[in-house]
Amino acid sequence: MELWLRDGDYVPDGRGGLVRSEGAEALLQRVLFRLCARRGSFPMLPEIGSELYRLGSEPRCSRLSAARQYVAEALRGEAVSVEDVTLSDAGGGRVAVEVQLSGEGERLSLRLTV
Repeated sequence: MELWLRDGDYVPDGRGGLVRSEGAEALLQRVLFRLCARRGSFPMLPEIGSELYRLGSEPRCSRLSAARQYVAEALRGEAVSVEDVTLSDAGGGRVAVEVQLSGEGERLSLRLTV
């Protein structure tokens, strides 16, 4: 079971504890954590995280291939298959990254902005 994260904070369960998830929800929580954390920000676990934060400095013509590479590197070791990665403009110089995955016998989808 994994602790549920929302906007970088653990979600309280209203009884003094924290919301936990399992199965596909737990997998999605781990994937989101790995994609949102900056690679190298955990000194004891330098392989955790992604380099998606670098997309804004990539030339537009190579952003999609870079995003696919960053997602694949971040999710190495997780029990998922990355089906597709797409990008769109999120405004203000930010990039929306949409990731389609399969894992835990389900198709999963997530969107984050970097």
